[in-house]
Amino acid sequence: KQLKKIIRVCVDMEWIETNPIARFKCSYKSPERVVLTEQEIETMRHMKFMTKRMEEIRDVFIFCCYTGFSYADMYKLKASDLVIGIDKEHWLTTFRQKTGERESVPLLPVALEIVKKYQEHPNCKKYGKLLPVKSNQVYNNYLKELASLCGIDKTLTSHIARHTFATTVTLSNGVPIETVSKMLGHTRLVTTQIYAKVLD
Repeated sequence: KQLKKIIRVCVDMEWIETNPIARFKCSYKSPERVVLTEQEIETMRHMKFMTKRMEEIRDVFIFCCYTGFSYADMYKLKASDLVIGIDKEHWLTTFRQKTGERESVPLLPVALEIVKKYQEHPNCKKYGKLLPVKSNQVYNNYLKELASLCGIDKTLTSHIARHTFATTVTLSNGVPIETVSKMLGHTRLVTTQIYAKVLD
C-alpha cells in the first residue's frame, strides 16, 4: 500500500511514465482481536498472589482494562493528571503520546481503588507516578505469568487491556462508540471500530 502511494507520486511528478503495479490489489485480513471477558477480569481481580510484584502487575493491568490507557500513556501518568471533572467525579486527563490527542477518562470505582492503593507506594511518591509501572519488556513478561496463574488461556499483552476496555467494559455496557472513541483518544471513529470487537 505504501509503495503504491509513492509510485503514484512518481507518476504525478513525471519521474516515471506509468505505474507498473497499478493493477496489483492489496489484500488485508483483519486479525482476530483478543479481549478478556467479564468473568476473566473478575477472576484476575480477586486472585491472591504470593509475591508483591505479581499483585502490582495485576493491578496495573486491571487499571488499564478499566481506563483504556496504552502502556506508553499509562507509564507517564502522574498524580497531577488526576482531576475532578465538572460532574464532581475523578477523571484522568492526559495527551496521547502516539497522536497528541487529548484523552479524558472517568475513573470507574475499580480503577480509583487501585490509584488510592498506590498513593503511598515508595516509587510513586519518589517519581510522582500514579502507579508502580515496570518497563515494557518486564511488564509483558510478567503478563504471561499472570495469565498462567489466573488460568487464562490467552497471551496477555498491554494492548489487550485497551481492547478489553473498548469492548467488555464500555461498549458491552451500552456506552456509545463515539464516547469510547473520545476516551481512547482516537482521531477517527474507524480506529475505534477496529479496537471494538462488538459482542452479541
